[in-house]
Amino acid sequence: TGSQSQLVGKQKGKKVEREGEDVKQQTGEVKKKGKEVKQNVVKLEEDDAEKVPEIPPLQRPLGVPDVPTTKARSLSERSADMLNQEKQLEKRRHLVKVASTGYFHDLHMTRHHGGKTWMAPSVLIREDKALYFPNIKGVRLDNGQPVHSTHMCAGKISVISMLSTKISEYHASSFTDRVNQLYQEHPSYQYIQINLQENILKSLLVHLFLSSLRSKIPHRLHPTYMVSRQNMEYVREQLGMVNSRIGYTYLVDDKLKVRWAACADAKEEEEEALVRGVGVLLKRFKGKVPPPAAP
Repeated sequence: TGSQSQLVGKQKGKKVEREGEDVKQQTGEVKKKGKEVKQNVVKLEEDDAEKVPEIPPLQRPLGVPDVPTTKARSLSERSADMLNQEKQLEKRRHLVKVASTGYFHDLHMTRHHGGKTWMAPSVLIREDKALYFPNIKGVRLDNGQPVHSTHMCAGKISVISMLSTKISEYHASSFTDRVNQLYQEHPSYQYIQINLQENILKSLLVHLFLSSLRSKIPHRLHPTYMVSRQNMEYVREQLGMVNSRIGYTYLVDDKLKVRWAACADAKEEEEEALVRGVGVLLKRFKGKVPPPAAP
């Protein structure tokens, strides 16, 4: 009986040893697979990082070639445009491009760099190369009266923020907080905010809640805050406004020319460039203004 018990004990011991070796082997395989998975994850992350392109600098002056005007286009001018083959082809190309763009394209583009598609220039765009900021019509926040951006910007150095979403407000703030703090008391400087709602329903909602909007915007900025529902479809590309989800910031001189521009969230060097640019334009503008006549 004792020998049988010893034999059974040895058999159980060997079985436990075999099970232990199996567990050890399985543990080793799990560790090996875990290491392989980790290596694959690292490789995928590296591949994704390689796929995300670096943000290129702004390649061209932004704006429209013609001097902006507040006058409505005459019937003869509209007829001439309809008969202009080059303009009709340009419109057709634009419509084809819009039709081939997916509904969620702008949202998808925010996955990379927060929607930032170009870096602002480090210096001002030369005056002879700069293009014009187009006329935008809307209503003033303070009194609800019609207003044109052309009238607002003439004879002033203006920083203009184009707003359409909540995130665009944060983008604008990242660029303008410091420059406004430095120059808000300067008589030739102004900060203009254009709340652009091209969607009819969103535009109606914004107009319905103007009083609520007034309570959120600092009172001193009400006269230069515009709410607009103007269709910007044919000037978006010219202004570099290729993503409707993000904010855009423009520095416009006293002649209505776009001398600097930026998009999305501000990088430190971009914020510095805007501060320098405003300072340079204000200094030059001061030299243009004739001194007061002697008594």
